[in-house]
Amino acid sequence: MAVEGSKKPQASASQPPRKINLQKFAESRAAELESLHSTVSARLNNDFRSRGNKRRRTTAFDNEASKKRNRKRQRLIKVDKSNVSGLETEQKKNESPLPRRLRRRLELKNNPQSGFVTSGDGTKRLRTHVWHAKRFTMAKRWGFYLPLGLHGRGGGSRAVLRWFKQGVLLHDASYNIAVQLEGPEDYLVATLEMVLVPFTSVKSEGVSDSVLSGVTYGTAMLHHVGAPLSQPIAPVTYMWRPHQGSKKDDNNNCLDVVGSKEQGRTNSGSCFRQLWVWIHASAFNEGYDALKCACQKLMIERGITINCFSHEGQLAKLELIGSKAFQLLQKTVHPVSCIVENSWQLQKCSFQRDRDDFQNKNSFTLEDEECSPSCAILSFTVKDPRLLPTKETKDFHEPDSIIDMQEVGASDRITLTGNLDKNEEVASPSCPKPEGIENLSGGRNLWDSSSRIDPPEEENELCMEKHQQRMGFFCLDEPKPGPPKTSNKVQCSRSCPILLLKNNNKKGSPMGWSIVVPISWARVFWNFLVSKGAHVIGLREKHWIACEIGLPYFPSDFPDCNSYLTLNEIEATASRKNAEQHPPAVRPFRIPIPSPWNVVHTAFDKLSWRVKEAQVSSGENIVRKYSMSNSSCERSDVTSLRHRDSFGGIVARTSSLLTEFLNGIQGEHLLLFPQLQNRKLSLVKVMKDKNMMEKGQNGITQISYNHKLCFVRVHLHAYKEGVFEDGAVICAPRLTDISMWTCSTGSIEGRLEMPNSAVGSYFKEQPSGKWELNVPDDPASREYHRWPVGFVTTGFVRGSKKPTAEAFCEAVLLASLREEQWKEMTVNRRRKEIYVLVRNLRSSAYRLALATIILEEEEEDVRFL
Repeated sequence: MAVEGSKKPQASASQPPRKINLQKFAESRAAELESLHSTVSARLNNDFRSRGNKRRRTTAFDNEASKKRNRKRQRLIKVDKSNVSGLETEQKKNESPLPRRLRRRLELKNNPQSGFVTSGDGTKRLRTHVWHAKRFTMAKRWGFYLPLGLHGRGGGSRAVLRWFKQGVLLHDASYNIAVQLEGPEDYLVATLEMVLVPFTSVKSEGVSDSVLSGVTYGTAMLHHVGAPLSQPIAPVTYMWRPHQGSKKDDNNNCLDVVGSKEQGRTNSGSCFRQLWVWIHASAFNEGYDALKCACQKLMIERGITINCFSHEGQLAKLELIGSKAFQLLQKTVHPVSCIVENSWQLQKCSFQRDRDDFQNKNSFTLEDEECSPSCAILSFTVKDPRLLPTKETKDFHEPDSIIDMQEVGASDRITLTGNLDKNEEVASPSCPKPEGIENLSGGRNLWDSSSRIDPPEEENELCMEKHQQRMGFFCLDEPKPGPPKTSNKVQCSRSCPILLLKNNNKKGSPMGWSIVVPISWARVFWNFLVSKGAHVIGLREKHWIACEIGLPYFPSDFPDCNSYLTLNEIEATASRKNAEQHPPAVRPFRIPIPSPWNVVHTAFDKLSWRVKEAQVSSGENIVRKYSMSNSSCERSDVTSLRHRDSFGGIVARTSSLLTEFLNGIQGEHLLLFPQLQNRKLSLVKVMKDKNMMEKGQNGITQISYNHKLCFVRVHLHAYKEGVFEDGAVICAPRLTDISMWTCSTGSIEGRLEMPNSAVGSYFKEQPSGKWELNVPDDPASREYHRWPVGFVTTGFVRGSKKPTAEAFCEAVLLASLREEQWKEMTVNRRRKEIYVLVRNLRSSAYRLALATIILEEEEEDVRFL
């Protein structure tokens, strides 16, 4: 019986019988069976026992352990019977709870429509908790049980980097929670302007239109309501729901802004819009409160209504990272609707300034990943991936009773077409909808919080249907079914709406995709992606990937946020407990965790030859503006105040902010160049300018600056050798230190190194627990002492071909170091990087490194992983 392609087999006269009488079959083949038996017995010498070398030691035949448990249970029952009456014994038998192992298995196997499964202490578990708990080291983080990393001592970075470059990595990021805002568009924009830095309104017009229309998503820093740079909370990702319908329909969707009072009515119309703000679990409570505070403040001022609520426990986010992420996505995502035949006509993405025309003209395909814009958003209603044909059965067509939808094709790689106009499936006049599509999709959308999304089918039911399907394919009858079982099951579905988010690295090239699905569908997509070859990673491995691609990792690389302090307190407690397990004689000395950022103030004061401090200056106003908040919702909790004291500065993450800061302290002459248009070419041109140093010499001692420092993120590369660890201190080098490393001899003799006895005393812990810089008094100790200008937040990743460390340094001190180095070097020897010294906290050797300021290469530094 031959089957061509996906056609159903046709009946013929030579089909085998549906039933076979086994006894008659054996009698008719008796001679053949006897011949076969004699041949086998001759080869085995009539010894049919299994050979000794083929036997395996197993304990499956021994049920002694189960007998012991059974006898123990019977003894307990007998004791209970002797102590209580017969009626109470019968009640205890009926009400005896199941063992904890079975109860926990049933609880974790349950797949509710929303919410997280929690432990006894209230800690939430991801839907993939059972899968991770068997393979990863689990840890309590931010109210969740999260996979910290693979089992072991924290190694395996080389294998992870190889998977990233040659394969695909998978991470369950469902601990990121979305907050939804609903209301008139103008007031939603005003709300975001109060708490997000930077916002789309201050970006280029093309980028702003693409984000506001829902074609792409944006990233920004979430702050408390108040000054432009009040206390930062966390980096967030925000996305708008695309406009529904055409331009005529938009006129019907536009609402007159009507408030709770009559004077709140305005003549201008504003469309009702929705947006999501994704917040990390470590800063969710703080960020959620800030958004509600901003909405409340705007509603009081303007008399309008803005809804702000959380999607916690409703959405799951799976991240695909690596070079093969797009290929795996094509195997997984099969839209329910048919595919446009001439999809090549939709590949060009021409962004228009008019928002309505922008949406109607910007549909694109994922046949080529490069054609989609950076940070693109795609919306689909897709099939259950468990129902997709596999390679083994790709020539077999499943009947309509199993999958009531049109087959996309037997190939694993398909074309995905995203329609950015209606945010729904693409339809074509030449390709009508198959029957049953409306029942499957039903207009469901992840944006509609009130709509009910059905959970997926149970695995056992799908297996039974596939079994019946195979039995019918082989023309075998099933045994007669028993009486129908009555069940109160919820309605299930075989399709679900999803969102695809394109992730890019700092250079703009594709890095991976994020899949947003209903939380009840997380296991379905997770198991399918793992079965297709995705390598699962935890928090530690994700941190390695972020450092490899040059993006900051939250919260480790955000020292100005409260989440950074909370995470470091956990690590400090773990480090202290680990040290206490060693005998006092070999116990390592304590190091400051988190990094003592306040010591940079001391270094800034001592380096008086670079800057001149002023008690009253025009720059105090802008610095005070960064540190003060005028909102009634300002936080005053102990953690926030303690963090401000420990960090004692601000972090500039946009070029405009750094330029404004330099103007406020009268530092326009400093050798920092965040305002360059063509950054690479312009910076090289500035380096070759011989008159540049004369411009800076006139005003380097006229800086007006107070104690509020400004830090910038830098990338550190070892000059010749060295491995930088987390928490390493970055120091200001002398010109003699640089000449020792840059000389052509290459000898390591004579390079700067402090005595081993002075390593543990570089920082001194105060009785209050605060760390201070221990300044040496004798001249001999001052020869090897170097002043700190910053700290490393993420060290080198083992196995990286171009190891890079993430660090934060004080901006004015970096400009002073660059001026000092350019002044003593010839024009041909100048570099755009700045020479600094890096020393690990437990090491005595200083290593020369090159620091690259991120804001001199990019306009914004808000991308994160």
